[in-house]
Amino acid sequence: MSDTPFGFGLPPEEPEPGDEGKKKDPASGGGGAGGSSPQNPFGFGMGPGGGDNPFAAMFGSLNPNDLGAAFQQLGQMLSYEGGPVNWDMAKQIARQTVSQGTSDGVKDESVSATDRTAVEEALRLADLWLDGVTSLPSGANTAVAWSRAEWVEATLPAWKQLVDPVAERVGTAMGGVLPEEMQAMAGPLIGMMRSMGGAMFGQQIGQAMGVLAGEVVGSTDIGLPLGPAGKAALLPLNVAALGKDLGVPKEEVRLYLALREAAHQRLFAHVPWLRSHLFGAVEGYARGIKVDTTKLEDVVGQFDPSNPEQLQEALQQGMFQPEDTPQQKAALARLETALALVEGWVDAVVHEAAASRLTSAGALRETLRRRRASGGPAEQTFATLIGLQLRPRRLRDASRLWASLTDARGVDGRDALWEHPDMLPTASDLDDPDGFVHREQLDFSELDKMLGEAASGDAGAKGGRDAKDAKDDASRAADDKPEGGPEGKRDDEGGQDGQSGQDGAGR
Repeated sequence: MSDTPFGFGLPPEEPEPGDEGKKKDPASGGGGAGGSSPQNPFGFGMGPGGGDNPFAAMFGSLNPNDLGAAFQQLGQMLSYEGGPVNWDMAKQIARQTVSQGTSDGVKDESVSATDRTAVEEALRLADLWLDGVTSLPSGANTAVAWSRAEWVEATLPAWKQLVDPVAERVGTAMGGVLPEEMQAMAGPLIGMMRSMGGAMFGQQIGQAMGVLAGEVVGSTDIGLPLGPAGKAALLPLNVAALGKDLGVPKEEVRLYLALREAAHQRLFAHVPWLRSHLFGAVEGYARGIKVDTTKLEDVVGQFDPSNPEQLQEALQQGMFQPEDTPQQKAALARLETALALVEGWVDAVVHEAAASRLTSAGALRETLRRRRASGGPAEQTFATLIGLQLRPRRLRDASRLWASLTDARGVDGRDALWEHPDMLPTASDLDDPDGFVHREQLDFSELDKMLGEAASGDAGAKGGRDAKDAKDDASRAADDKPEGGPEGKRDDEGGQDGQSGQDGAGR
């Protein structure tokens, strides 16, 4: 994370030993006369001339354009009236972070025609290889190569779905930490805090997205479908960075990563309930997260509108504590198991497709496993902000289980488990994969057939009972008819007329 709360310039310069109270040479960039420097509420850099001009002391290191941008950003923070996260600011900060480049000095660049063609060919070949190891057909309608900035734009809607539920809890908590009798009086202050909270979340999420854009190699790196449906994507710049120190030909690295991307796409495209299941698991976990009200009360009690970085520091340190309840533990287990099953299936399928074709398949597999297990700095940032690490903790266990299922039931039997969420292994099944593999599985298609037949049988039985009841009613009516009198005569005449009519018809 940046040490400057909003990215506005540099922090104040520390005095050199023995220079306290001395006036530095303006040419040296000193801070002006006097023993103590003026307040720096917004993290703006210090500059020369502070003794005679307080504005120059606060903003001297900024040129007029930077100063205007800083005030514009502050205005956006205070005027924001949208949802729990200022996503416009998040996108802006993410784009700025991307443009600054990664820590190794590699800056984003537009995808060249050569790289675009190479990615498209790798994804097409990956789909051909996967045809022989899974019954799920191709899930990618389009193969694309993204720059880091394009990744930010394409994945923003998914991040909104992930982060908004947790951010909403913070916004609600901000209004609840004050006593009721004070809330009416502090309405404007609470509104300002919520606006700034949305902006702070946007700033932090945007910076994390920008850093993550420098690490990811595709649209499914964290096990969730972050990109548009049916669009398989790789980031050539990050693919090259990943393979640089592996001693593996870049073509093999690209193809192995294309296999992983294409396998994810097949799963998300042809298991219609999976996307909502994963995002629902994240949201379910988020509902059980409670805000550390003690920390929030301290922030609210000391909140100074001229010192908004207090709120940002609280966000950076994390305000979330998962509730230690059976429901929350179950929600976390569901989420971790779902992520492990997705990543484990992809790991097993890709290894089966690549092992006999790529000499470096084993080394690349282990590299990707460790990468997913450890995560990166951006993933840790999201863990701090939303209280959740999106990592498949049991990836290896899940991969072994899927491989055993392939041996025992074949490709079709293995992939058939994705037809319904109740057919998938559970967390306890990962502890005993052999028990699950050899357990008799309920065939849901047979169950549906049985239920349909039972429903038809019930309808037939009901129809039979209705017919019998009608017959009994007719018999009772006949038994109750009077034998003489006009009514009996009319019945006889009716019978005679009916018989005459039949005779006439016969003639």
